[in-house]
Amino acid sequence: QVQLVESGGGLVQPGGSLKLSCAASGSIGSYTMGWYRQVPGQSREFIASMTPGGAFNVADSFQGRFAISRDNAKRTVYLKMNGLIPEDTAVYYCNANRRSHDPIWGQGTQVAVSS
Repeated sequence: QVQLVESGGGLVQPGGSLKLSCAASGSIGSYTMGWYRQVPGQSREFIASMTPGGAFNVADSFQGRFAISRDNAKRTVYLKMNGLIPEDTAVYYCNANRRSHDPIWGQGTQVAVSS
């Protein structure tokens, strides 16, 4: 199994942009990669995912504002976030999924949107 480490979170002003990274300890070429977020007291929310072949899915509420990408050579998955609003404040998690295997989760990175 690979290990995942998210980074790039922090404090950003409303209307700003942020790019999160998810670095893997090994090859991610055979994994569908995903991004989720969670606000305290709420369920973990799906944002976007990308298959090994490059097919991607973005939840309706994030289309046009968030985008997922991956660089298998760098063993890294990215989440580009634009037009951030205070409601985007949450812990953002990276996920790796492979058929017949349990999902792998990173530790999360905190994003705070505030003026």
